Amino acid sequence: MENQTSASEFIFLGLSKNPQLQIFLFFVFSTIYLITLSGNLTIILVIRMDPSLYTPMYFFLSHLSFVDICYSTDIVPKMLMDLLTKQKTISFVGCLTQMFFSLLLSVADVFILSAMAYDRYTAVCHPLHYVVIMNKTICTYLVMGAWIMGVLFAIINTVPTLNVQFCGFREISHFSCELPPLLKSSCSDTFMNNVILFSSVAIFGLGSFLPTLVSYIRIISTILKIRSAEGRSKAFSTCSSHLIVVGLLYMTGMTQYMKPSKVSSMTLDEIFSIQYSILTPMLNPIIYSLKNKEVKRALGKIFGSK
Repeated sequence: MENQTSASEFIFLGLSKNPQLQIFLFFVFSTIYLITLSGNLTIILVIRMDPSLYTPMYFFLSHLSFVDICYSTDIVPKMLMDLLTKQKTISFVGCLTQMFFSLLLSVADVFILSAMAYDRYTAVCHPLHYVVIMNKTICTYLVMGAWIMGVLFAIINTVPTLNVQFCGFREISHFSCELPPLLKSSCSDTFMNNVILFSSVAIFGLGSFLPTLVSYIRIISTILKIRSAEGRSKAFSTCSSHLIVVGLLYMTGMTQYMKPSKVSSMTLDEIFSIQYSILTPMLNPIIYSLKNKEVKRALGKIFGSK
């Protein structure tokens, strides 16, 4: 009979087995990680140092940058180590820990983006009541809610994984401990795990996406009522950066976790994962810096004075 044990160690099969390509990927992802850290830390420091950025929008942006730093740090350092070693292993506890924080941070990320969408809706559709509606207490509750949703999502999907069994070579067809590839490597029945995963992704995903969608429908309808082209351009410019970030994250993240297993492949899974867990955290500060006049002005004041 096939030996069934609770795994003590896993072996990663991605990204590549070619030594030359691994060295190249190491330098590529090292550069991306450094840009992610420096870009997001710069956003946080600029917001802390410039009093003109003490607004709800930048309060949420600083928390988004912090989540992006944590998310990237949960994945990339281990991946860089594996690119330089032949034996790409991780302990069972280490795998569950990485998976737990990956689930937590990804959901916290989307709910912070949802809070930012509500902030933009209030700014565009109710400008006269903006200060009253988006007060410090409400902003704090929205951020706390995002973290609580992340913790709940991670617990809901991590605890059932403790009962999953693995046989023989415990190989994961991925470069990190993401739940879908981990469940595929199991030799026990994972039907309920997949049901829980799909259901929770649908509930938490729609729970963050629908408020974002409704907010932008209201924003666009309000912008279209503005008569002057300059007014429409100014109103839309306050939301364009956020809209780009939301699009990048939802298109890849939701596709990865909700696509049918029949259309799944190792290469496709890795491309989606690289996009939302590695590239998006790097692109967020770049997008917000390039598309946001206030951030560019604050950066100019700080570095110009130096």
